[in-house]
Amino acid sequence: MTYLGRPDYRHGSTERAAVLLVNLGTPDAPTPGAVRRYLREFLSDPRVIELPRLLWLPLLYGVILPLRSRRSAKAYHEVWTEQGSPLMVHTRNLAEGLQRALATDERPLTVRMAMRYGNPSIASVLDELRAEGVRRLLVLPMYPQFSATTTASVFDAVVDALKRWRWTPELRFITDYHREPAWLDAVANSVRAHWNTHGRGERLLFSFHGIPKRYFRSGDPYHCLCHHGAREVASRLGLGPQEWTLSFQSRVGREEWLKPYTDETVRTLAKEGVRRLDVVCPGFAVDCLETVEEIAGENAEYFREAGGETLSYIPALNDSPAHVQALLPLLLRHGSGWAEFDPAPWPVAAQQAEEAERAARFERFQAPE
Repeated sequence: MTYLGRPDYRHGSTERAAVLLVNLGTPDAPTPGAVRRYLREFLSDPRVIELPRLLWLPLLYGVILPLRSRRSAKAYHEVWTEQGSPLMVHTRNLAEGLQRALATDERPLTVRMAMRYGNPSIASVLDELRAEGVRRLLVLPMYPQFSATTTASVFDAVVDALKRWRWTPELRFITDYHREPAWLDAVANSVRAHWNTHGRGERLLFSFHGIPKRYFRSGDPYHCLCHHGAREVASRLGLGPQEWTLSFQSRVGREEWLKPYTDETVRTLAKEGVRRLDVVCPGFAVDCLETVEEIAGENAEYFREAGGETLSYIPALNDSPAHVQALLPLLLRHGSGWAEFDPAPWPVAAQQAEEAERAARFERFQAPE
């Protein structure tokens, strides 16, 4: 094993803890070339596409990337902002908000964000944390519901990066937070706030990103976790069974995915006489191409074409103070027992003195007699 980069430990340095938020990723720019690079990394992940590589890679490079890159670049261009893609902007701001909420002068705690695909990569951010002396690492994938296609892929990438460290940090990994009361309350409150501002539709649709049905049959719990979270939010809103429904979006290819499909559902609801439809996407921590362009754009058009009047998309929690407050109890609970998460003041001076003495002892040990 070859350990790359600078030494993993500098004697006399102050040890730190870090929280790493990891989201899916985004192209560096809304251009065909940048989108192609992003899709190549994303669609090459065996966690995402569970097909034999000899079958899948020729199809990916020969058909999918040439055709999909240009089409996806056009879609990204429609949602791009002056600051960048919505997913990147909101994830970065959310990490900064959590940094302000968690860290104090007495607690050397760092909050960073990385992307599973694209930049900043998990490996590059972990290298930065290693240089800063991080010895305790809490990883939060920004997927409320676990799936092997998302959360497990983040775990793979984190472990692969840490394999290059000589001295690996203490590692904690949050696999999901769909049952977190503070998060469920925040989602329900965001729906209420939207209703107060824009009025209430006749039906509330929970739309989650889909996965192939055979993944579910192979044991992926994602389908069940989505239904559980939707029921909890609907209960908090006091909705009866006829006032809400659930669907899955973003399917690709000819294979059967989790049903019902969102595009078919919005058309069906319109044909059944629903004139005003509200849509919330609790599987997305922040807004992105799949919410801004696919739901608020494409599916709103499908709804109107089928006879509906207004499809009102309820934004994700994004980088709101409510989202920060919803994630704080989760992070504090999983960080429990680490001094940086302890409510008592962090004894920085005492720790630095102890580490300085340790460094001095090491120097004396290394010195020739």
